[in-house]
Amino acid sequence: MIIPKLAVLALGLLAVLPVAPAAHPAVAHYLPAADDSFTYAETIVIDHGAGNYSGYVEHDWINGTETVADAYANGTVLMHYAYAGHWADNVGDSGPIESPSHIGYTFSDRTFAYTNGTDNQTGYSNPTVWFYVDNELAVGGTFNLLNTAFTVTSTDAALATPLTSTGYAATIAGTGTGSFDRDDYYGIFTASYTWHAYFDPSTGYLVGYSYVETDSDGAGDGFTWTDTVGVTHTSYALTPAAAPSSSPGSTPDSWLVAAVVVVVVLVVIAIVVALTRRGGSRRGPALPRHSAGGAVSYAPGPSAGGSAGPPPISLTPSGQPAVQQIVMRETVKVNCRFCGTLIDSTATACPNCGAPRT
Repeated sequence: MIIPKLAVLALGLLAVLPVAPAAHPAVAHYLPAADDSFTYAETIVIDHGAGNYSGYVEHDWINGTETVADAYANGTVLMHYAYAGHWADNVGDSGPIESPSHIGYTFSDRTFAYTNGTDNQTGYSNPTVWFYVDNELAVGGTFNLLNTAFTVTSTDAALATPLTSTGYAATIAGTGTGSFDRDDYYGIFTASYTWHAYFDPSTGYLVGYSYVETDSDGAGDGFTWTDTVGVTHTSYALTPAAAPSSSPGSTPDSWLVAAVVVVVVLVVIAIVVALTRRGGSRRGPALPRHSAGGAVSYAPGPSAGGSAGPPPISLTPSGQPAVQQIVMRETVKVNCRFCGTLIDSTATACPNCGAPRT
């Protein structure tokens, strides 16, 4: 996704695609078609810090796109993706977020698993895609996103979105939970998460999700990581739905629509703020996107006890040798007792008349 979340795929990747058979095998669910696409807005907030993270707040704002470049009769789907955005924290660091140069990958529309590359997903074991499920799922059915198992909770859940006439879309809703050991720039933590995801019942493509992760360790350090995604444009029409009977403010994920509406403004603000600062340095890429499934190593950071401190101050310009200390000593002068000339008190003879000083 984030992240970070379109170009021609390398010939080497195309070479691994099997030759397409003459006809599709029978498949009940919707099959991706060339030029299917959606764009999304993603916000990540790290807050509710404890211990070393007390008071720390970080925001990521990302806009991305996923596009079906081609769909083959054997079930292989060739995808292009891209994302870009910005991050900033409350200690003055900020920086850009953008997808890597390799932006092509494939997945199977039969198993939903990535088959050659990913859209920059790291730390997972044989993951499935995060944005597409079987649109024939029923309540109580199961599916996977990346390495997380989900259970379908509704097939007509109303999700707030600006893309329909009613402001809500009918969706397939699912919930997944899990835990893992985080070992990255932020430190070593036990992480637990709850992930609510919503999909278009006509195509199975993502409409939005909310992911909340809590990280903690035995020393009392920790933080909360909240990741929210909502589609901002789709090549296919979403199904309008009536507003849920409860007030929008009371539904767990109604705030998704707010994230979608304001994310562009927030990105602009973050960029302006960054341009007025002297560039801070970031830890590297963003946190592993979605729910992390493995250890991802970064350079030491806040979890190591905060900043390493400023470098030692040197008053000598770089590249110049250190200045040696020179001590000046004053010599006492006395008059020559024969000719009156002032001579050093340490001299043994007068330099004028040659007479001995004593």
